[in-house]
Amino acid sequence: MIAGPSTTDTATAGVPRSQQLPPVSGPRVPPGPNLPEIPPTAPRARAGEPLPSLAELLNRPVNPNQLPPEIMTSTVPVASADSVRVALLVPLSGPASKVGQAMLNAAQLALFQFADDRFELLPHDTGGTVDGALAAAQLAIGDGAKLIIGPLLSASVQAVGPIARAANVPVVGFSSDRNAAGDGVYVMGFLPAAQTERVLGYAISRGLVRFGLLAPDNAYGAAVLQAMQDVTLRQGVQVTRARLYDPNAEDYTDVVREISDFDARKQELERQIAELKQRDDEISKKTLERLEQLQTAGDLPFDALMVADGGKRLQQLAALLPFFDVDPAVVQILGTGQWDVPGLGNEPALVGAWYAAPDPRARVDFVKEYTATFGETPPRLATIAYDAAALAAVLGQGEDGPNYTQQALASPNGYWGRDGIFRLMPSGITERGLAVLEITRKSSRVIDPAPESFQPRIN
Repeated sequence: MIAGPSTTDTATAGVPRSQQLPPVSGPRVPPGPNLPEIPPTAPRARAGEPLPSLAELLNRPVNPNQLPPEIMTSTVPVASADSVRVALLVPLSGPASKVGQAMLNAAQLALFQFADDRFELLPHDTGGTVDGALAAAQLAIGDGAKLIIGPLLSASVQAVGPIARAANVPVVGFSSDRNAAGDGVYVMGFLPAAQTERVLGYAISRGLVRFGLLAPDNAYGAAVLQAMQDVTLRQGVQVTRARLYDPNAEDYTDVVREISDFDARKQELERQIAELKQRDDEISKKTLERLEQLQTAGDLPFDALMVADGGKRLQQLAALLPFFDVDPAVVQILGTGQWDVPGLGNEPALVGAWYAAPDPRARVDFVKEYTATFGETPPRLATIAYDAAALAAVLGQGEDGPNYTQQALASPNGYWGRDGIFRLMPSGITERGLAVLEITRKSSRVIDPAPESFQPRIN
């Protein structure tokens, strides 16, 4: 059990402990590293003025030497009678323990920045299993938790949901599976359908009309395919070719060969060459010289190709594209948030590709604070734990006690977080403001900024 810091902590002096995560208001300038600090005596915004973002409030660097001992040693404070208890369910043992520990670290940073001295975070180890998550949830509810943050995996979130509902305890899980959401269970993960819709919408706005898809034959791939079909139907364009592959396969040569129509295009090239060889005019000879330098002839069945995967599979698939004459200079390669990792520019076929993800500038300060405090770079999912814990901390400071109702959690205006704007929806999913980025040789760059406010919500 980790308590919130005292209201006299020097690193947060002057920031009101009743300060809630401000609703999004626009227009506004996204927070960045050059944004000036909020003065310690800064008042709340007046009516009609933009409210400060969460990132602005937390723009001050964290000095590890000023962190309270609870963060560094996990000392268990004595619970007070009016304490606000929130459980954090993460894998602190098992294969995913490194990610789980990072999410606990991130939640502790949020606690330090936002929680008052009544707030108590109750970390529970799930071991990365469904049974572990169930046992952790039961312990948390028995310990008086008013809200559960986590668990990490979709199956665990779905398993925890029924017992949490029975106890009237909301759950803010870290999954990206919308099937795990609803009826008091929220998922904070980045939804593949939302990422697909964002990058596809941008591609359509740039004049692309025929789309192909390479995706794993699993729930993730199915979600991307469904999103592509929905968007293209609404926009009057087409998914002309889609191939789902075994995510456990060792070789993806056949699926890339098939989706690129390589054999038919190669045969067409051979036919044209044979025909030109029977002619003796100068134009035919020059054309023959050009065709003999090619692998195929004829158009590909798509103008843009979505490769909805990450990690080693993405690298294998991308390396095969030029081999089967899918030229990135001719075909626009698209991706999802699984591409939101460094180093993809090392694969030449991905340079110039587009994908949708939160604007990376929004989390720059968080990465600096986390690294300075814990001595290592946080994994990508750490920001989700930070935002969930920050939301829990500020909603726990109501004059009449913590307010974890749907009306409070699912604010229609949304909030600024460490990945930009987000809002929990009554359906349980999390809507996010996403940017479109282009992969460069060294990193990536934003080519279409994330929105700064949400459209009015239709419940």
